[in-house]
Amino acid sequence: MASDLLSRERQDAIRAELRQSGRVLAGDLARAFKVSEDTIRRDLREMAAAGLCERVYGGALALPAEQPFSVRTGISRGRKQMLAAAAVSCLKDGMTVFVDAGSTNLAIVQALPPGLSLTLATNMPAIAVAALEHAGIEVITIGGRIDRHVGAAIGAQAERDLEMLRPDLCILGTCGLDARAGLTGLVYDDVAFKKIAAARAAAVLVACTSDKLEAVHPFVIASLSDRMTLILEADAPDAIATGLKDTGATILRAEPVAG
Repeated sequence: MASDLLSRERQDAIRAELRQSGRVLAGDLARAFKVSEDTIRRDLREMAAAGLCERVYGGALALPAEQPFSVRTGISRGRKQMLAAAAVSCLKDGMTVFVDAGSTNLAIVQALPPGLSLTLATNMPAIAVAALEHAGIEVITIGGRIDRHVGAAIGAQAERDLEMLRPDLCILGTCGLDARAGLTGLVYDDVAFKKIAAARAAAVLVACTSDKLEAVHPFVIASLSDRMTLILEADAPDAIATGLKDTGATILRAEPVAG
């Protein structure tokens, strides 16, 4: 009984941390509670089975309804900036680029170098505003109803606007990246929009934090292929990177922070 009570108390504390921060790491929780990582992983499995969180590589995420975009933007800011620095090296003058919604994708646009000249289309107002800081970037907004959780326009009007584009590159957001399942997401209408964006582009780039690796969600965005570039964190597990490379995708690693 005491063990069950401690487990419930620990899980209540984990859920409180998820509501505040949006994500938790098993290693951090093990140190905080002075228990093994296996114990924490068991807690997270039980919580996920009860519909209280979403299990991902290395920890867990808050459920979409409990994780607003403003929270996601502040999570792992430094890691997203490293991914962004690697992603901007793939952008060239004269390109037409569609930038999908996502906190990592916002970091990419915020990291664009001065003097870059290209056309950037996006369904996310925050990304459009960031792009307007660059005189050489022509900005096209994809319209329609703004979904508060996604932070961007999705739905029929946004899909019609997207049909007018054939970009050189689609910088795509994803909730999960897995060699077998491909790119997957949690919000049906958002995934439907992403599928169109990926299909219409000549090439696709995905910058992915490690907590999304091997995560598989209910809705499929796209299978991995040789027209995709996947940017991983510097310390992403080599075995996972090798499996992703075997799909034909190009794998790039973000540079670690010096010192």
